[in-house]
Amino acid sequence: MRPLLKHFLPFLCLLPLALVTALPALAQAPRCEPAKVATKYPSLAGKTLRIGQDGESPPFSMRDPKNFNHLIGLDADLARAVFACAGVKITFQTGAWSGLLPALMAGQIDAMWDTLLYTPARAEKVDFVSYMNSATGILVPAGNPKHIHSLLDLCGLTAVANLGTTQEAQLRQTSVTCRKDGKPAIDIITATDIPSAMRLVQSGRADAMSSNKFMVARVAQQNPTIYADAFDIRTDALIAVGVAKGNHDLENAVRDGLEVLRQNGTERRIFARYKVDYGLTVAPQILKILTK
Repeated sequence: MRPLLKHFLPFLCLLPLALVTALPALAQAPRCEPAKVATKYPSLAGKTLRIGQDGESPPFSMRDPKNFNHLIGLDADLARAVFACAGVKITFQTGAWSGLLPALMAGQIDAMWDTLLYTPARAEKVDFVSYMNSATGILVPAGNPKHIHSLLDLCGLTAVANLGTTQEAQLRQTSVTCRKDGKPAIDIITATDIPSAMRLVQSGRADAMSSNKFMVARVAQQNPTIYADAFDIRTDALIAVGVAKGNHDLENAVRDGLEVLRQNGTERRIFARYKVDYGLTVAPQILKILTK
């Protein structure tokens, strides 16, 4: 018996068995081991995974102005770093945001990594690996002519959100509240992508657009004579990577990789690169609902 361990043995005996057995694991910091992909994630070895993104959701997924075929952004950079850590090759497959989740469910892509929010309804169809909290922003015309400062200020106005997003659901819930309060409902338009939603605000066909907080802030900052950031809504909703059910190696690789990036500072640097609040990050966790 090692001399040091001999001194601590009486104290270890007082600990719950589960905690004692976990001590060796706690002592080992997570690390990238790309050469061990065949043993750690055997079903991924030798494969090139298809990662779904829309390329139109700055600062999370966007086309590089220097190379239109190259995706950059917080989610794109996180995906590259995570799968490089795991030793797995990836390729990005672009499409309309609203079509990425159906594409994942149909097996046309292996993961959706593009500001996807976890919901119990979605978790009945795919599994998730969460990594940050969500926040919603409201984009309005420059000067905020309709004086929109809260969701209930949208009662009787026209608002646009991307089809199938939690922002769309939030607008519909708010519209119900408007009616209960004796106010006109919100006229809700659904768009298939961010650019078309923005054009509706710019043309005056919509009074506001509800979308990701950081995308809204970026657009308003870059186009101050056209748009303004009316207000933000911070929620406990989780942004996560969507993975097909049953693909345990893939969800483990994503969770493990995110944990490594979190521990070694890479995650923080990527968030800083795109000016996204690092305080919104959470420890990566696999979220799923078991189906019969």
